[in-house]
This record gives sequence, C-alpha cells and structure tokens, in this order.
Amino acid sequence: MTLFDFIFIIAAYLLGSIPSGLIVGKLGYGIDIRQHGSGNLGGTNTFRTLGKKAGIIVTVADILKGTLAASLPFFFGTDLVSIHQLLFGLVAVVGHMYPIFAGFKGGKAVATSGGVILAYHPILFLTVVIFFFLALYLTKYVSLSSILTGIFALIFSLFTKDIPLIIVIALLALFVIYRHRANIKRIINKTEPKIKWL
Repeated sequence: MTLFDFIFIIAAYLLGSIPSGLIVGKLGYGIDIRQHGSGNLGGTNTFRTLGKKAGIIVTVADILKGTLAASLPFFFGTDLVSIHQLLFGLVAVVGHMYPIFAGFKGGKAVATSGGVILAYHPILFLTVVIFFFLALYLTKYVSLSSILTGIFALIFSLFTKDIPLIIVIALLALFVIYRHRANIKRIINKTEPKIKWL
C-alpha cells in the first residue's frame, strides 16, 4: 500500500462521514432528524421528517459521497494508487454508516452504495434504480425494496465476471441487509410503515 492509498482511504472515509441529513436538517430546518422518525440520518427518514425537497437533497448528496470516493484516483492520478477504486467507495460506505462527524451513527448504506456503483458501472446503477422503484411500487416498503435491490445488484454483477465488482457488491449487499435488520423484524411483525405516494 502506498502513501497515497492511505491518504485516499482516509479521504474516502471522511467523505462518507459527511452527515448530509444532519446538515440539511439543522441548517435548513433547525431540526436534528436523529430525534425524529426512525432517528436515521439517511434519505428515507429525511423524506419522512423534512419533506420531499430535503429528502431529494440528502439522497443525492449521499449518492455523490460514494461516487466521489470511488473516483478519487481519477481526480488525482491513477498512477498514485495501487489498490482498486472500488475499495475507496467501500470505505466511504463504512463512513456513511459510522460517521466520525455524527457520533458513528449514520445511514443504512443504500444511497452511498449506489453512488459507488454509479462511479464504476453506470449501467448497473441505472438498472438497480429502476429495479428499486419497481420493487417499491410492488411492496410499498422502502426497507424491503432496498434489501431486494442489493440482492439484485449482486446477481447482476455475477454476469459481469468482474471479480472486484462482485466482491464489493456482495459486501455492500451485506451492509444493506445488516443495517436493515430492525426493519426486517418490523416487516415480519407487520409494523413497518409503507409509503403512500407510489
């Protein structure tokens, strides 16, 4: 591992740690969304707590964190690093889940994972977005749709035969499932809230 590998890993984690939901909530609305709804810093709780505009801003910001982190080698020179760009994206997702700037309590990895995929495989990103909304239309559960989309992304990646992509998406899918374990229990108990706008 080179010095730049280490620097980019730290930068990727810090990028992922930017608490978009907390920033938008406090600066735009004077609200700490961790004290409302599910208490989560991600886009879904932002939509529910602060509304459509704030939800879109936070979701896009969270996606871009993953995209920027996975693109770091291209901004500064791929010859400076010795490890795969997807690793930087993976580290950003860890930062999103456990942000140093928000007491290590962050989001559920969905949007930032999507951002990593966007940086590396835009067609796969577009495909999983379409799949997510189809699953959301059919199930009305954001959490279940997120889990199903993670599994779908993994299955799709197998056909690419791109080993680094397969490994990273498998890890991202595991992150998403793990972070939604409370939602899974609520779905089983039929207490998980459904969306009403789709």
